Amino acid sequence: MTPEERIAALTDGLHKILERAVESPSHWQVLLDASATLWRYSGGNVALLMMQMAQRGTEEPTLVAGYKEWARHGRTVLRGEHALWVIAPRTARVQQVRLSDGTRQRIPAGDQLPHGAVDDGKNTVITGWRGQAVFDVSQTQGTPLLVPRGGAAAGVDAAELWWSLAAVAGRHRFDVDVTDAQYGLTSGFTDFAGHRVQIGAWLGPEERTAVLAHELGHVLLHGPDDEIGRLYGSSADHRGLAEVEAESVAYTVLKAHGIDRGPQSATYLAGWADAVIEAENDAKAHDAGSKLPRARADIAKSVLGRVTAASKGILEITHPPGFGGKISAVDADPRVNPGASYMRVERPVRSVDGPVMAGP
Repeated sequence: MTPEERIAALTDGLHKILERAVESPSHWQVLLDASATLWRYSGGNVALLMMQMAQRGTEEPTLVAGYKEWARHGRTVLRGEHALWVIAPRTARVQQVRLSDGTRQRIPAGDQLPHGAVDDGKNTVITGWRGQAVFDVSQTQGTPLLVPRGGAAAGVDAAELWWSLAAVAGRHRFDVDVTDAQYGLTSGFTDFAGHRVQIGAWLGPEERTAVLAHELGHVLLHGPDDEIGRLYGSSADHRGLAEVEAESVAYTVLKAHGIDRGPQSATYLAGWADAVIEAENDAKAHDAGSKLPRARADIAKSVLGRVTAASKGILEITHPPGFGGKISAVDADPRVNPGASYMRVERPVRSVDGPVMAGP
């Protein structure tokens, strides 16, 4: 299979997964569960990894790396195992230049600058896409590693997570107010004009934390300048697919921290398929433009990408236990998080509190 054929096959497979997710709304929650485990991966690659593991009749992916990266951590791929494939960017190093007429241009790094041009520095740009071969930890053997425990074993504390989420809001220049004078007496409300998130003071610690995670979904995704967010539902009243997006972010973030909000999120998530179809109909009726997703599979892909990107942005600050599906030299060193509870694993084992906990 050529690289181009590989990308076409992966893209086609992703569209089929998302079409099924619209036809069977419960599959959306399955995707979110996997995203909570593999939160360092894009939503599209999470879906592709799930699909390929399911085709093998094996467990869901939990920790994924390339052949050489596993070798660096003292593990080898088992004989006879076939690679999983994800979509990775092709990149190139380019030089930004400003021409004498004021226009900007990119040239390959190292090339001679055009006459009179000013060097504006180098950066890396995406030039295309490629298939990248990876393997799940269940396909490897070798050196045991220490893995942070998830779920209840990690001692998840909603009040402590609240402060981490409030710090996320602060980084986006939003204040968090816990108040009895809540807008419309709703549990939570995001005021973009005032850069303020309001949370109902009558809520208990865990519910308050969950509502703040939901409102952060709005903060990251539904600002007044977000064209796609307006297509899904106006940021002023957070209707339609915008609500599904925000709750999906909350569900994924909390799940990554070992808090299962399935029953509480059920109403929002059950409306996923209807909201996608409504957005599809609205896009067609209003001729939203070629740059915006219009077909339901494209809308579903957009939503999954937006939700997982927003969740990753939050989780990179709140630091849940585990590896987020990827390993690195820093993550593999338990001294980085000396307060965490760790378990020693040699081969994948299933935790009673959640997903497969495996090493490295």
